[in-house]
Amino acid sequence: MSAPGSHYFDEEPTTESAPREVTLLLPDLTLTLQTDRGVFGYDRVDAGTKLLLLKAPAPAAAGDLLDIGCGTGAIALTMARRSPAATVWAVDVNERARDLCRTNAERNGCPNVRVCAPDDVPEGTRFATIWSNPAIRIGKPALHAMLRRWLDRLDDDGHALLVVHKHLGSDSLQTWLAAEGFPTDRLASSSGYRILRSHAAHR
Repeated sequence: MSAPGSHYFDEEPTTESAPREVTLLLPDLTLTLQTDRGVFGYDRVDAGTKLLLLKAPAPAAAGDLLDIGCGTGAIALTMARRSPAATVWAVDVNERARDLCRTNAERNGCPNVRVCAPDDVPEGTRFATIWSNPAIRIGKPALHAMLRRWLDRLDDDGHALLVVHKHLGSDSLQTWLAAEGFPTDRLASSSGYRILRSHAAHR
């Protein structure tokens, strides 16, 4: 999927562009997503993301919602369609992913999606709901820093849903989140994937 030295979590992928389309079918909606090489989910909507979108309870109906590592937008656009009165922030370090997510939001009629780099989210924004298929492969220190950054911005009664495969450390991540002060339980599991539900820290 990526050229040597190029990853979907790079800011500017060096992989040669080769656009294609994938379709996301859910019981309540269908999305047609333009994808490209160098972006997560190039040839299909991956099983972890699909599980999250099938099992997640409804996101907050209003306020600010967040998709960490939006890729082509499968999670962000689903949140936007399910909560049309909310503002969905779709953040990704990958410039190619952000361009695709903007295109897909427009094509799928999701005007309430705001796509930006992580540092461009206004500092005071707090989130009622966070959904993410996080970039586990960036390494544990970077992953922990990223999750701390965003989970610290949950509303007091907000929650985050993270989908992680057990072979990529879902159980140890659950333990770490709880130790960091974010009460975390397992919402669902299937085919090795775990959906972790974390609540705002009360310090």
